[in-house]
Amino acid sequence: MIKYRMGDVVKEISIRENNPASSKYDKFVGLEHYEAGEVLIRNFGRTTMLNSAMKVFQAGDILVARRNVYLRRASIVNFSGLTSGDSIVLRSENPRMTKLLPFILNSDRFWDYADQHADGTMSKRLSPKTLMQYEFTLPSLDEQDRLIELLWAMDRTKQSYKQLISATDELVKSQFIEWFGSNEYPLVKAADVCDFITKGTTPPASDILKEPQADTVPYVKVYNLSFNGEMLFREEPQYIKIDVHQGKLARSIVYPDDVLMNIVGPPLGKFAYVTDEYPEWNINQAIAIFRAKEKILPRFLLYSLMQPGVLRPFLEQAVGVRQLNLNLEQCRNLEFPLPPINMQEEFVAFVNQSDKSKLEIEQTLSRLTTTYKRIITEYLG
Repeated sequence: MIKYRMGDVVKEISIRENNPASSKYDKFVGLEHYEAGEVLIRNFGRTTMLNSAMKVFQAGDILVARRNVYLRRASIVNFSGLTSGDSIVLRSENPRMTKLLPFILNSDRFWDYADQHADGTMSKRLSPKTLMQYEFTLPSLDEQDRLIELLWAMDRTKQSYKQLISATDELVKSQFIEWFGSNEYPLVKAADVCDFITKGTTPPASDILKEPQADTVPYVKVYNLSFNGEMLFREEPQYIKIDVHQGKLARSIVYPDDVLMNIVGPPLGKFAYVTDEYPEWNINQAIAIFRAKEKILPRFLLYSLMQPGVLRPFLEQAVGVRQLNLNLEQCRNLEFPLPPINMQEEFVAFVNQSDKSKLEIEQTLSRLTTTYKRIITEYLG
């Protein structure tokens, strides 16, 4: 095995662009464009609305999100653009190392190191100096070449499965529009079909645990929500103690069949359908609860809220610059069509059938991801 030090194989790039909106760069990567655990950045915004200085990156650079290191965000980019000071820009002159670094920086060993050495408590920040001191070992150069070929092939396969899952979700959304997109059904406000709409409370960091215990319940944050309404709790689980949950956080309790939506961003428009994996959950203050009454089925409520024609005008009401916010009164006034229960049941049955097909793909993807992570841990972590 060959031992390396991060500072010996990469250099930090700190090229400043003072006028991003009028620069030659049109792509912007903010924290909202990272995907935890992904080795390639595929999302980006535009620079036209930026009004403060940014850092320049080039295609082939690696971006590391230095804030909230527990989210584990580090990826290579295949385009040039601008990013904020919340990202560390790394560049290697070694093509082999450039291809390996995204996997090295997504190993458990690296993120454990980052978490232990980051500054702060509530919002831990990784300094470039600390990052450059990270040491790791790699196999021989021939073995490195084989790893590069294997890991990037596995990543392409993972993305293919994710595209299949996304296509299934889009089919459900388009089916909703086809069935209920006309003006045939009356519009109702969310407050008319939900028992209550409220939001959670954030406990002190000392009350949040990373491992479950006998006296804990799951604690859901915005990154556990998704744009397709799936609960992503298992990816980054956190827990709080029962006494906190039932005491000062009692108003934040959610139950199976509740629908959650984040009202603080960016990005906004993320949802989660609360499953029955746990009898009770808890949420923080960035999330609103929608609890369906007898007039509407919970799964139908979820897809009603996610419809672009419903969601887009709602999100346009958000205020704020660096942090977008919606309030509970705006949530209560959300409007969407309400068909008869029998038609809701028919749509939910279609959703359930689609979920079965998606589950088979997800299980295959999960097995592939397990193998992928094992290889990274064994050879790069």
